[in-house]
Amino acid sequence: MTLSVSLIRKLERVAPEMRDVLLTLVEEVERNREESVTKREFNELKEIVARLAKGQEELTRTVTDLVEAQKRTDQTLGELAEAQKRTEQRLGELAQAQRHTEQQLGELAEAQKRTEEGMQEMSRGLGKNREQIGGLSRSVAYALENEAYRKLPAFLAARHGIRVRERIIRAEMADQEINLFAQATRDDQDVVLVGESVLRLDDLSKLRKIRDKLEAVHALFDQPVVPIIVTHFVRPKVLETALAAGIIVVQSFEWEP
Repeated sequence: MTLSVSLIRKLERVAPEMRDVLLTLVEEVERNREESVTKREFNELKEIVARLAKGQEELTRTVTDLVEAQKRTDQTLGELAEAQKRTEQRLGELAQAQRHTEQQLGELAEAQKRTEEGMQEMSRGLGKNREQIGGLSRSVAYALENEAYRKLPAFLAARHGIRVRERIIRAEMADQEINLFAQATRDDQDVVLVGESVLRLDDLSKLRKIRDKLEAVHALFDQPVVPIIVTHFVRPKVLETALAAGIIVVQSFEWEP
């Protein structure tokens, strides 16, 4: 049996199993050519073999391409697996950092709680101090008033020619608490003494209190009202304003005439 060079080359590209089948078929055709196969049929057979060889070649290329594609896919999957591993590692680090942050926040919350408790304790302590200071301040104020009740009549008589008829008292008139109140005479004229005692006369707003009390007493008495403020200390500017308004300011160190 004689095969053309072209057919042999094509057969070489065919898979071994198919090559054996084709060679067997060609041999069978060759043996029976004289009896039943024409030349045209033999040529058609050769064309079929050629097409099969070409198809096998294309199939081989396709398989090769698929193998290469699979390699690239495997490589991509490997890269994705590495990326996933790095992502999981990063997530683990973030989770650890989150736990650390939550721990710090818990510690800060505890510290804040202790601070608030300390502030509340301090506030209670300050409240007690204010109460104590307020009580002390009231005690000193009452002591100043009591001293004024005893010593103010002689002082007013010696310094201002004002003579108290009976005694100086604390009174309430027209919803106003009057620290120092008394009927008196000045230059043979009946007058009414209206006074306020303050520990420190250091604010002009304190002068308004005596004015409010003067208005309340003016509504009840026809006699002239003489305003008096008794204090331990007075600022020069406030003293100047008080004297300009006709208010007698008596500082405790002036008791002795």
